[in-house]
Amino acid sequence: MKGTGMTFEETVIPLYEPESKAAILRYSPAGKVPILVDGDRQVWESLAIIEYLAEKFPERRLWPDDAGARAHARAISAEMHAGFMPLRRHCPMNFRRQPKARELTAEVKADVARIEAMWTDCRKRYGGPFLFGSFGAADAMYAPVISRFHSYRVEVGAAARDYVNAVMALPAWHEWSAAAHAEPWTVPSFEVDDDSR
Repeated sequence: MKGTGMTFEETVIPLYEPESKAAILRYSPAGKVPILVDGDRQVWESLAIIEYLAEKFPERRLWPDDAGARAHARAISAEMHAGFMPLRRHCPMNFRRQPKARELTAEVKADVARIEAMWTDCRKRYGGPFLFGSFGAADAMYAPVISRFHSYRVEVGAAARDYVNAVMALPAWHEWSAAAHAEPWTVPSFEVDDDSR
């Protein structure tokens, strides 16, 4: 929403605290974040939120105009939403981690190779600087991966690196990072840099 200039009010709920679950359940019947509240409507799950916003604000062009490109963007967004579990487990998202390389397992390397191939293909087909030309839903879905690639110094080729740099140059990215660094709470296990994980 920030990346496309939508106006909204954000409520931050610290996770892994004793009161976290109850606080989330006030907004989300699934007990998970993110959740979008629009009047009396509650929309949870990232892709459902994106689809809701795309219908409500078609002028923001969250998905590409071309039907083929739109199907492609939805497919890789769904792949991100449901997949890459080895990468998620081995490289937990942590904006506050001092960027440092970590030895990757074979499964994580396979995830990285698949992601890099997707990004490279999209930028070649649709011209960049983002996956489908201008910033959109697919880029928002891959922002957590970009964070991991940065935090763990994951090596990728020039095209994928250019894409990472384009997303990290966005004002919305800088706001996201600054907000994470300003949070007064921490999760102790996330603060430990255990490369054996």
